[in-house]
This record gives sequence, C-alpha cells and structure tokens, in this order.
Amino acid sequence: MPVQVIDGTPENLLPSHLQKVDLKYLQMGCDQANKYFQGTVILSYPLTKLVNGTEFFKIVLQESENSCSKTSTINVLFFGRLAGDCGKVVHQGIYAKPSIVTASETASMPVAPKYTYTPLNHLKGGTIVNLYGAVKFFKPPYISKGTDYCSVVTIVDQSNVKLTCTLFNGNLDALPKIYKIGDIVRFHRIKIREYNNQMQGITGIGFASLTFDGTVGAPIVPRTSSKSYSFTEEEQKTIEELRTWAASNLLVCEPTAKLSGVQPMLFFDLTCQLVGKAEVDGSSFLLKVWDGTKCPYPSWKVLVEESDLEGDKVLICRLRNLIVDILVYDNHVKLAKSLKVGSFLRIYSLHTKQASAENQPNVSYVEFHLHGGTCYGRGIRVLPENNPDVKELKAFMDSVNLTEFQNVESMSSMELDGIFSNLSHQSYSQRCQQLSVTVLTDHQHLDDTALNTILNSSVPQQYRIRAKLRTFKPEKLYQSVKLYCSKCNSLQEVPNDDDFDLILRDCAATAPNPEVHNSLWYDSAVWDTENQGQRKIAVHFVKHDELLQEPEDTLIMVQGATLKEIRKLSRRFKCIIPVRSTKEDLELLDLSAPFLLQGKIWHYGCKQCSNQKTIQNLSSLAEEEPSWEPTEIAQVLGIEPLQYVFVMKFTLDDGTGALDAYLFDYEKFFQIPASEVLTSSLLQEKMEMIMNILCPPGTKLDDLPWLECFIKSYNVKDGMEQQVCYQIYDTVVAEDVI
Repeated sequence: MPVQVIDGTPENLLPSHLQKVDLKYLQMGCDQANKYFQGTVILSYPLTKLVNGTEFFKIVLQESENSCSKTSTINVLFFGRLAGDCGKVVHQGIYAKPSIVTASETASMPVAPKYTYTPLNHLKGGTIVNLYGAVKFFKPPYISKGTDYCSVVTIVDQSNVKLTCTLFNGNLDALPKIYKIGDIVRFHRIKIREYNNQMQGITGIGFASLTFDGTVGAPIVPRTSSKSYSFTEEEQKTIEELRTWAASNLLVCEPTAKLSGVQPMLFFDLTCQLVGKAEVDGSSFLLKVWDGTKCPYPSWKVLVEESDLEGDKVLICRLRNLIVDILVYDNHVKLAKSLKVGSFLRIYSLHTKQASAENQPNVSYVEFHLHGGTCYGRGIRVLPENNPDVKELKAFMDSVNLTEFQNVESMSSMELDGIFSNLSHQSYSQRCQQLSVTVLTDHQHLDDTALNTILNSSVPQQYRIRAKLRTFKPEKLYQSVKLYCSKCNSLQEVPNDDDFDLILRDCAATAPNPEVHNSLWYDSAVWDTENQGQRKIAVHFVKHDELLQEPEDTLIMVQGATLKEIRKLSRRFKCIIPVRSTKEDLELLDLSAPFLLQGKIWHYGCKQCSNQKTIQNLSSLAEEEPSWEPTEIAQVLGIEPLQYVFVMKFTLDDGTGALDAYLFDYEKFFQIPASEVLTSSLLQEKMEMIMNILCPPGTKLDDLPWLECFIKSYNVKDGMEQQVCYQIYDTVVAEDVI
C-alpha cells in the first residue's frame, strides 16, 4: 500500500535506511530516493484529473522543525493511484512524512496545528493572516458579477479597529454562515490588502472560516461545511472573551420584529417559515411565510395561478390568516426560487408599505417587499433547524391555536381575499401590459416623478422615473467605451492598437541590456528574430519561491516584442508587462501604453495621478503565492489604474417633458463588462441587440417600451455659468431583455 496512516512515533516505524533531510538541503538533480522530509500539511487541493485522465493531487507541506529556514514550505505532487490514495487520507493540519521522490512510504499522524491570530490593529497590506472578530455588519451571500457567490462582512475586535472583508466562493456553503450582527467569526488564511489607506480582507488560496453564536453563555458550536478543522481550548477562551467584549461595546441594534409588531414604512429583519412560493413575473417572486403571530393590518394577497403555487394547499388554507405574502425582486429571485417549502428563513431589510384598494379607498392594507440590491444587508438566509432562533420559533408555532385566528376577523376572509385579489389582479395585469425593459436595483420605495417636475426642481436631488428612450448617443456603440480615473475624475479615449505598436517598435530599437537579466525573482531568456535586422526579444519570467510557475499562472515582462508577438504570448501566459531596460534596471513604458495585459484586456494608468515606482516592487507580490490581480500590481508599481466605463447620453421622454440623462457605468446597466466590449464581436452584437430593444429604430414614441430608472440631478460649471445635468444610476437592463 503506497500510503499509510501511522499511530505512534513516525521515526520508530519508518524503515531504518531512510535518512531525514531538512528542506534547506534539498537540491535539484540530487538523488533523494532514500531520504524523507517531515512537515505539516498546511494546504491541500481537491483531487482532480489531468487531460489524459491521470489523477492528480497536490499538498503544501510546512517544515515544523526548521521554521527559521528561508524556504519553509514545499509543494508535493502525487499522480495516478498514489494521488487517489493520498486524497482519501491527507487533510490540512495533518503532520506528514512523505518520501519526496518515490513517495513509496508516506506516514502521517494527526496533531492539532498551532495557529497565530493577528489583532485587527496589527494588520498590514500584502499579508495572509488568521484572525477573530465580532460581526458589526454583513450582507448575506449573493451571486456576484461572475459565477461565484459573494458575502461582505465587517468585523471588529477588542482593538476597536474594524475590517471589511469581501469573500468569494463558487460553493455557497463554503462562505461564513453568519445569521446576525454580533456573531463571532474565525478566518484562516485571509488575504489583507490596503486600499485608500484602509485595510481590506479578501479570500485567497486556502481560505477557511468558522462562525459562532455571539450570545454570551451560548454553546460554542462552530458553523462550517468543512469536515476537517481544529479548535482548541485556548480558542474557546478567545471566543468567550470576544463575546463579553462585544456585548458591552458592539451596538447590536437589529431591526428584528414579529409580524404582530410590524408597522407601515418599516424596514426590519423577519425570522419565519416558508409555506408556499410561486413565480409572479420575470423580475419578482412570491414567498408565503408565517411566524406564528398575526399582522395587525390586513395584508395584500398576490394573485397567482393555483397550479403555479408550490406548497401544501391544505396547510396554506389553515394558516391563511397568519400567512403574509412577500414579493422578492430582481437579484434575490434566483435564490427565492431555490428555497425549499418548509425551510426556516431570516429575511433581512424587509420593507412594509401601506396602500389602499382603488375600488375601496377607505380600506388600507400592508404590502411586504424585499427590494433588489444588497444595500443595508438586504437578502435571505436559510437557517438550519438546530439554530436556537429556529428552535424557539418552532416551539412557539406548535403552541399556536389556529382555530382562534380562523374565527375572529374584523372582516371576513372571503371579503378580504376578494378585495386584495382583485387589486393584485389589476396591478399585475397593468404590469404585464406595460412591463419595463429595465429593473431598479435599490430605492424601490421611492415614487415616480414626472420629468416636467424634475426640470423645475432644485438641484441636487434623486428621482425615480418612468420614461421612454427617444434617442441615444453615440450611435456607434463601441465609441461609448472610455477610460476613467476615479481619483481626478478625468475621462479619456481608449488608445488604439497602432499607437501601442508604435511605442513597442520604438522600444525595440534599443537592444536589451544583459546586465539586468536574471535576478532572485525572475529568470530571463533572450533570442534573435529572423529576418528583422537581428532584433532581440527579452522575456523575464517572474518566479515564486525561486521556482517558475505554470505558464497560465505566470507573469512575464517583455522587451523588444511587437504587438503581434505580445498578443501571441498573451494566449499562453497569464499576465504581460511591457518593459524596457536602462543601465541599472528594467522599467515600465510610458503610460500611453498599457502597463499590464491580461489576455485580451489591456490595463492603463492615469498619467496625472500615478507616481510610478521601480519595477523591483513586483518582487514583493512574487514572495506570496501570487494571484496577479491588476489592482495589486498597480498598487505596488505606484499606478492609479484607469477603469473601462460606458458613457452614453439618453434622451428620455415621459409625455410631460424630456431631458438628457448620462449613463456612466462599468458593467452594471448592460451586465456586460466595458473592458471586454472592444475585443469581443459577440458582446458588441449583444449590446446592439439590447439598444435595439430599448430604443427600436423607426418606432413612434407611443410604441416605445418603458424604462424605469433612477436619476440624480447635479450642477456642472461651464465657464462662469452653472449647468444642470442628470445621471442614471442603480438601474439595469431586465434579464428577459438580455
């Protein structure tokens, strides 16, 4: 058997001919067949298969007995049957002794790894740390701009310093299971970066988390989807101390409420059980919930086809006077569809709104909305049945006398259902007839304002409008993509390929300086081009831990290449930085050229705001396992990055008036990245298709579709005069349009 788990002292059980070797003495090309290395598994990767079907498994071992060594970790790669066997028994925190070359004897014994935790006031940018904190604010997980889930959490500790962390993972269960403010979290291997003089936390390789109830005296039971983690008595003491501190110093002002305590125009968190659900339209979804108490106001009943309603119809009928209907909008719809009837939920930042029936204006009722967006932590969390709040809620529900609520009504259930079903049917029909081609992502509680009212109002203000897109500029949509500096608020055109090629050819006229080739953190290769006047190309491969990475993970610095050659290299390597050589060092080109190329995306810097630093600063990123994020590269090189944005002018008309509103957007409105449009014919076609739906050519104003938008007014100085401008914000194109 190639892999064995050993109980006892490894030295006494290993074959006597094996010689232990320290990591610092390992050398390339030497025979290591009769040697072994001892260390702790600090990171293990999922078992995968290579293209040819061979199983592959990778771990990172840390030398525990020689931690002062310059290199204290080593990557160990397993292939074939050995990979499968290792993947079953090797986990993070395992103390392992594998044979490095043959791996014919691998021994391991579990020990509790010792972790060091960093106080929040001792954090430094560019580090990876372990930490504890109490949750001051959080956003439940939501689908990010890509395919991953995202969660945002702000934590504090006894140092009174706060840290906001943005956490991503393709697996929803891998994100921290935070249910309320005051929960305690433990983050392992979280990456710290500095941005705008503030520390931020982001997920990196090996990130893991545990979450604990923050209530003083509550059982210390970690919430996690991981099957392997360590937790010591010392850490239990840390949690208890943090709980006590948070109870006295952390202002926990959760707007929680029971349905029996709701009021109109209230934002609150609701813990409830889902008893029914149904799709309403493309941008909204119905949840039927109860919490065992009765809403003091008549609540609306959203009309849906009985065949569309999922849930126990008999139970829904029994609970009809305790159930409330909640409409969930926009980005929350996908999660709402996935909820299982019968599950327990916590709905954050739920909004109640008072309304009245058109046919009976004296009869008012309350609507329940979960608006789009994630502001104020808005979202939905599924609570496990062992959650203390769920246990309390279930016990209360079991004690409710349902007969009492079925017989005592100020108005008969049939009458109420008739009023609100008719109202819902009317509003739903109107919505279907005049469905907007755009969706609001926030502030849905604002009422529509006519454009003629806006044109005669003071500045600055924010409005919700419903209008039609009469015209737009530029008509050639690719011309709408600009480069924007968030520091000086300047806009500029995206440089064309010919300008970049000229800069590259000018640099290629100077031969690479061999004195700056090869260093501790990069290896250099130089070759002559054929039939081009002996032009030389130099490629400098940035290393990590003094080793080269796989091409798809590697950053290279290129000198002397043409645009065509750089494009060819960008298909193979992750990142490219164009450089030239001086007598002393490599240096960046003028910022008229991109400072970084990632595939087809070129990253530019602001000439006015950048304060360029030496290329040697890149070595600090290479020390950690680099992800080569453009923002991190820009930061260490002293570059203020320019962002790709869409800039367009929309002429909006609602029949009462018309105004020009500017669209200034990165990728939210069209849900297309501005950085990718110029190099993708498919995205250009998609954008053209969207605009043809928003503003069909040759269509009369009355036949144009409606756009629901948020716009804000502001003043701009034009010489000595002030001009009023309007900008669209918090608005996206509806999913069925895209």
